[in-house]
Amino acid sequence: MASSTVRPDAQDRPPEDDLTRRLLESAATLAYDPATEVDWETPLDKDFHGASPEWSTLYGTAYWAELTEEQRKELTRQEAASVASTGIWFEMILQQMVLRDVYAKDPTSADVQWALTEIAEECRHSIMFARGAQKLGAPPYRPHRLAVELGRAFKTLAFGEAAYAAILVAEEVLDVMQRDWMRDERVVPFVRTINNIHVVEESRHMKFARAETRRHLGGAGPVRRRINALVIAIASYVIVTSMVNKGVYANAGLDAERAIAEAKANEHHKAMMRSSCSGLMDFLASARLLTKPALIFYKRAHLI
Repeated sequence: MASSTVRPDAQDRPPEDDLTRRLLESAATLAYDPATEVDWETPLDKDFHGASPEWSTLYGTAYWAELTEEQRKELTRQEAASVASTGIWFEMILQQMVLRDVYAKDPTSADVQWALTEIAEECRHSIMFARGAQKLGAPPYRPHRLAVELGRAFKTLAFGEAAYAAILVAEEVLDVMQRDWMRDERVVPFVRTINNIHVVEESRHMKFARAETRRHLGGAGPVRRRINALVIAIASYVIVTSMVNKGVYANAGLDAERAIAEAKANEHHKAMMRSSCSGLMDFLASARLLTKPALIFYKRAHLI
């Protein structure tokens, strides 16, 4: 008799459906409207950094030691704006991949409703990042042409674990650095608010991306797993190397040629990237996605 009181849909509900229901409940109780939560009206206070200085691509170099505090702050503002612009670019790719994934599925299901909720949050994030970059006094940074075209192909062709693991890489890398920025009182307050909003809402997206990656890999054979491991690694390399546009140095009033050379050789920044990705690499290893060919690209991007 006791079993008759259990609703059939609850008995038959797959684990991923339970996850998306919990994510929907979280989004209903803990969500932000950047249009009202972020202080867009107060003029930019140039006494603040745009990001934690330790995350600057020049931090720890000889050139950084020569810069004035004003130059350092301007550089971190330009770099933060570049990271935001890259975030917009990839969020547009993400939205299209997720929408394509649920295109013909049951719109009454929790999975589809969560996917639409995630897309709505990403749309708000993109607008928030755009307004934030503009307020930081930066131009519209865009990835180089090859990255744009590779992104165009990726959003069209990637599916299953390739799509969701690449989404996870972009979100995890941003998450670690933004957790530092949102707590750092040296960072301009409105940027800290932006980072806090993004960290809170992206935590849901990362849970979903991890679950979807594992779910899709459950049906993947060894050949598909090896191919997609390489695709994910290449996508990760393109995303990470596009985060800081080379134009930030000239726009910060620096010697661009020297800055680019020192940033490229900056061991401190490489170490920061590796430490930020330790959890991500553990996940990819557990999913058997760290194949030898894939490791080449992760090492080139200084993610491992």
